Amino acid sequence: MIKSTTLFKVGTGLAAIVSAIAFTSAPTLAAKKPAIEVVTHAGAGGGTDVNSRMMMLRSRRVLKQDMVVVNKRGGGGAAAMNYFMTRPADGNTILTFTVGHAITMAMGKTKLKVEDMAPIARGTNDPQILMVNCKTSPYKTPEAFVAGMKKGDKIAFGGTHTGTIDHITAFLFAKKLGQKMPKYIPFKGGGELATQVVAGAVDVGVLNLSEAGGPIDAGDLCPLVILGDNAMAPIPKAKTAKSMGIDLVLSTTRGFVTHKGAIQQE
Repeated sequence: MIKSTTLFKVGTGLAAIVSAIAFTSAPTLAAKKPAIEVVTHAGAGGGTDVNSRMMMLRSRRVLKQDMVVVNKRGGGGAAAMNYFMTRPADGNTILTFTVGHAITMAMGKTKLKVEDMAPIARGTNDPQILMVNCKTSPYKTPEAFVAGMKKGDKIAFGGTHTGTIDHITAFLFAKKLGQKMPKYIPFKGGGELATQVVAGAVDVGVLNLSEAGGPIDAGDLCPLVILGDNAMAPIPKAKTAKSMGIDLVLSTTRGFVTHKGAIQQE
């Protein structure tokens, strides 16, 4: 039995995540178990993939046990959840759980239920950010982008998969500006999406800061609108939707769960 005194109440910092996953009996278990599987639905370079690997970097040292990523893409998280259900409830499998998984569960695309899982920690609460190609986009400021949306410019949005928080973001942002659902093109993960915005496959990408840092630093991606409560220091030119009179706050929430019965709460 794995013991955790923090569970889902931990904060969003990586150190807090590691303290939650560093179970009391981990050193004993490490000698008896193979690598811990961290199951994700994300493609390489996506925000969920990046956050899972960041957690693993520190957790390996504390647990003194190897950890491996198992990518199960498809169905908006359904493939990952279905695979998770096939694994034994021995604490040796961790599922990176996002708001997209919850949406997929609500749609009945998986047999996994909330009561089948034991929460470990919340990992991130990444605001959704609308980003464009710095060099080719006609929208150089947040105000210009919002004005273009309001007048009905044909703007193609890109996100990860369909029926996800990215898909919903495109719909709700357009709705707030009095527009119909824009053209939406799904990609396998945030890393691919960022690349495709730079390549010109879509006009705007619905991304998180954690998955677009490289292209932003290179001057290829320009964040314009933050769908969060506060501005973000690394992207000072971007503005919150709320600061421009658009009452919309959306984020990608990620956390870590294991099987019910694998954790003993104290």
